[in-house]
Amino acid sequence: MVDISRLAEPLALPCGVTLENRIVKAALTEGLADGTNAANDRFVTLYRTWGQGGAAMLITGNVLVDRFHLERGGNLAVEGQQTNAALDKLAEMASAAKAHGARIVAQLNHAGRQTQKAINKKPSAPSDIALKMGNGRFGQPVPLNDVEIEETIEAFVSAARTLRSAGFDGVQIHAAHGYLMSQFLSPLSNRRRDEWGGSLENRARILIEIMRRVRAATSDGFIVAAKLNSADFQRGGFSEADSVVVAKWLEDAGCDFIEVSGGNYEQPRMIDFDRKDPLAAQKRESTRQREAYFLDFVPRLREAVTIPVMVTGGFRSVAAMLEAIELDGVDLIGLGRPMIIDPDIAAKILSGRVERAESRDEDLVVGSGLLGPRSPISYLRDLNAWGALGWYYEHIYSLADGRKPDLNLSPLRALLSYDRTETRTARAVIRPTKPH
Repeated sequence: MVDISRLAEPLALPCGVTLENRIVKAALTEGLADGTNAANDRFVTLYRTWGQGGAAMLITGNVLVDRFHLERGGNLAVEGQQTNAALDKLAEMASAAKAHGARIVAQLNHAGRQTQKAINKKPSAPSDIALKMGNGRFGQPVPLNDVEIEETIEAFVSAARTLRSAGFDGVQIHAAHGYLMSQFLSPLSNRRRDEWGGSLENRARILIEIMRRVRAATSDGFIVAAKLNSADFQRGGFSEADSVVVAKWLEDAGCDFIEVSGGNYEQPRMIDFDRKDPLAAQKRESTRQREAYFLDFVPRLREAVTIPVMVTGGFRSVAAMLEAIELDGVDLIGLGRPMIIDPDIAAKILSGRVERAESRDEDLVVGSGLLGPRSPISYLRDLNAWGALGWYYEHIYSLADGRKPDLNLSPLRALLSYDRTETRTARAVIRPTKPH
């Protein structure tokens, strides 16, 4: 039997909130909203299911602060004045998540240039640098002006206030994976020459200002966290050295914990199916040996910050989770895909019933038979990986509908079904009246 006592230890956050253990349901984009992008019964059912599964904290998928800049058509969004019905459903979602003692934290985001053209043909961004991928799926971005930057900052603050009033325990500012905050941080996507671009201090200004204002606008018992890339893994982009500095600034601005991640749409290390990087094979072997992504960065981060650090991505064995806490300085273990396959996995780990969280990643991407394990064409491998993503998304829909996941669903069928759902939800979005 593995001694899981370290995973079961409570953790006090700087804001005064104490988490009951060290396991967190990491953010997983849900795609459950209709054309209004409001909370609904499917969100309530999903988070009731996860809330009774034993994790100390649940971080939602992307909650967008601007419906013109969704990550996908089915995103939950909290912007402007919410109707009473929308507020009531948010409160019901929070209450369902917290019914068994879990904390619920909303991941606040703005997709920036990573907004699909079907949602917005001219998305806002720091600069007019378009994504170098997507086969026309993403439009040419329009640089934000000073007034729009101020409106964006206040949108995050307003959303945090609304979520607090609805009973959420906190928010996490998404500054990773190439979304708007990450776009400002990277010199590759931020070519501005004003106070919002150039030096790292200027590129980080919007993120730090959001953190500072959200902290000031909420009570001491409200969690305010950040998700930050360790690096973009692009030559000339946001680096590990940059990340360490920004993390310290976030701590000084009132951040309660930092979740470490990495990559963006152009270099998707968070789902690890890039095949062009000559170090990719070495990185994947390192991940297989140590399981979790980004662990090597944590000791460097620990030299700069004292607030808790969370790592998500790749954890499967309880032994690896314990090693990350005991040897690497990790405070919180984020589990994503295992929570889809088994929503009760945290309780099973903490009770000593299992020593490994189940995952179908290898079966889906390599051994699925969808495209074959050794296709020489890289885009076929990428399609294979998208099939795996579609498979997990389909099972989120199942949980939201009160059904158990069909673990025998083929990746090809899942991919086709997911694509149909995405097309339908993008077309269903009721467009607000606002320039571009």
